[in-house]
Amino acid sequence: MIHLFKDNGRYSGARFVSVNGEAYLIQRGVDVEVPAAVAEVLRHSEEMDNAANEKIAAAVAKAQDVPALQRL
Repeated sequence: MIHLFKDNGRYSGARFVSVNGEAYLIQRGVDVEVPAAVAEVLRHSEEMDNAANEKIAAAVAKAQDVPALQRL
């Protein structure tokens, strides 16, 4: 059983997942019973989102440490 986050903006619509040619639309904001493969795809997607966000945060932090260029 999974439960996808829901808000009134970007995360308000159903989530599309396809596994081995089978397509699923997962409703947000309610508990939904899904096959294990669908849950795994969603878990991997969340892990990749988290990894990307960490890389973005590290790049922003690194860019903020670089001294501003001086105009000549």
